[in-house]
Amino acid sequence: MKIFAVKAEDLPAILALQKQAFESEARLVGSYEIPPMTQTLADLEQEFATRVMLKAVMDDGEIVGSVRAKIENTTAHIGRLMVKPELQGQGIGTRLLAAIEKVCAQNRYELFTSAKSRRNVALYEKAGYCAFKEAEFMPGVRLVWLQKSIGFKKSCD
Repeated sequence: MKIFAVKAEDLPAILALQKQAFESEARLVGSYEIPPMTQTLADLEQEFATRVMLKAVMDDGEIVGSVRAKIENTTAHIGRLMVKPELQGQGIGTRLLAAIEKVCAQNRYELFTSAKSRRNVALYEKAGYCAFKEAEFMPGVRLVWLQKSIGFKKSCD
């Protein structure tokens, strides 16, 4: 498995993977109206123009993971970290997270996930992130924001 920059022609495959990968999140929070599930190809194409996007690709060329980030000031806002469901738990997400941090080297990284996603929160905490805010995003859906600061012993200090 290798990690590359996403190309415009990859976007349909990325969107299909996104729907697969976030289906379990939709079930967990009890809503298929979460943004990863409702995003259209046109929306993703607009996002592609303003974000850094990476893909994890198997030797046979299959895209099995992706992540994106947008840099604002000295913070890289990381989002939509996804891995093909049957390959989750094999380190692909961890490698994608490290890769986007390297490509978007900043003093601070921020991301969010469902407060119910204990597996996601554990992955981010293992990578050095810690929670700093929690809020209701939509009825029944609480999000937790996590951050990681470079040069500080603890991100949340």
